[in-house]
Amino acid sequence: MQDLALDLVELHEGCMGPPLKPVRVPLDDICALQHVDCITQLGVADKLAEGALSSNVFVTKKDGSGYSALEDDEDVYARNRYKETPWCSPIKVKHGYANCRTPQGQYYKNVLGTRCDIRCQKGYELHGPQQLICQSSKRWSGKVLCKQKRCPTLSMPTNGGFKCLDGAYFGSRCEYYCSPGYQLKGDRIVTCMDNKVWSGRPASCVDTEPPRIQCPSVKEKTAEPNKLTARVFWDTPEGRDTADGILTDVILKGLPPGSHFPEGDHKIQYTVYDRAENKGTCKFLVKVRVRRCVKLNAPDNGYIKCSGDGNNYGATCEFSCIGGYELQGSPARVCQYNLGWSGVEPTCAPMNINVNVRTAAALLDQFYEKRRLLIISTPTAANFFYRMQLGMLQPAQCGLDLRHVTVVELVGVFPAQIGRIGVKLLPPSLALQLRLLLRIPHYNFNIVVMDKHGMDKERYPFPATPAELFALIDNFPLRKEEMKLQAEIGQSCP
Repeated sequence: MQDLALDLVELHEGCMGPPLKPVRVPLDDICALQHVDCITQLGVADKLAEGALSSNVFVTKKDGSGYSALEDDEDVYARNRYKETPWCSPIKVKHGYANCRTPQGQYYKNVLGTRCDIRCQKGYELHGPQQLICQSSKRWSGKVLCKQKRCPTLSMPTNGGFKCLDGAYFGSRCEYYCSPGYQLKGDRIVTCMDNKVWSGRPASCVDTEPPRIQCPSVKEKTAEPNKLTARVFWDTPEGRDTADGILTDVILKGLPPGSHFPEGDHKIQYTVYDRAENKGTCKFLVKVRVRRCVKLNAPDNGYIKCSGDGNNYGATCEFSCIGGYELQGSPARVCQYNLGWSGVEPTCAPMNINVNVRTAAALLDQFYEKRRLLIISTPTAANFFYRMQLGMLQPAQCGLDLRHVTVVELVGVFPAQIGRIGVKLLPPSLALQLRLLLRIPHYNFNIVVMDKHGMDKERYPFPATPAELFALIDNFPLRKEEMKLQAEIGQSCP
């Protein structure tokens, strides 16, 4: 081993501490005395272990060496001595770069302990360790190489091929082609990407001749009476493949034959596929017509309710009137094949009650299926319950009309009794018959509520509020349908 020239170096403890025993070290290694780690490499570790040196150590050189104690001993000497003499040779990575970190600071390039992270340019991949370390042998800890990335070999498509510009390396472009009579499926041009995968979808060459199929002509049908649909039949078309004669699928878009089609034009489409997934299509129309009459409207002060679509052949429209009006004309009309309506146009006229009938039954027949009755019977006009009842009903007249209720008053006892419907007076004999027919007591206050079918639904021996009466009547037969019709035309009480 070659002897190295040694100079005497003094170690001082602290800035002003007494000098310790001199230690001879090679001048070429004086940079290593910057930190305790370097001191250990020069054999001064024993001094530290024995406690002879503190962690705060300064290094000086003998006078006459040209080294100034006024400067930073650690930094200036090393910078001057090793600025142009690195420990390890500079790292050069072709198609890559090194990012180095030295323990001595920015002036100590490639000194002992320097660590360099190796990276490759895009399209290249690293072969070797990701980090190199400058060792005491003045050599780096390994070898690295950046190699160009390569994609796997492309698969040759059946009935076709491909051609590439730069093989399968990163950035290379390859173009697929197909033999005559075949069409490319997938991406025509693919590129080798940085992740060593080809861009795009795998390409294949497929048969391009579509199969053939023939559809029937237009089908027309008229809906049957009182219906809005028609049942239509046809023969399912058959397809034929021009290549190998094999069809894999026959798909129908629309309703199948034998279905009920609503009014209007309906497009039917058949699609067939061969084994190469070529498709052939054909289309035709199913036309359904509905014979229609002129649309009818509800009469003034009345309602209309129709079946079907309201004016289609066979549809029936029924008519009714609001409270206080009676229907004149046909209660129902039917749309006929000649597109005309049966019967006579109905109207709603104010109800005219005939009080000059001979029997109570004849009087009640006039209200059958038209009006509900609220019969109030009292022994005298001065009866407290009677006067209270009239007082409660007076502001509720709109609610009574909305519910088709006619008020009948029976006042007094025979032979001085009378009856009244609005402003019309009943003969005493007719009032008596009505009490006898309905079994209403002569000498007590009583209320009888009857529905449109003449049924006795409820009796009250005392006055009833309008709210009680309306709640009762709203649950009668036919009332739910009346409420629906009234809501449709916006009829209500304020």
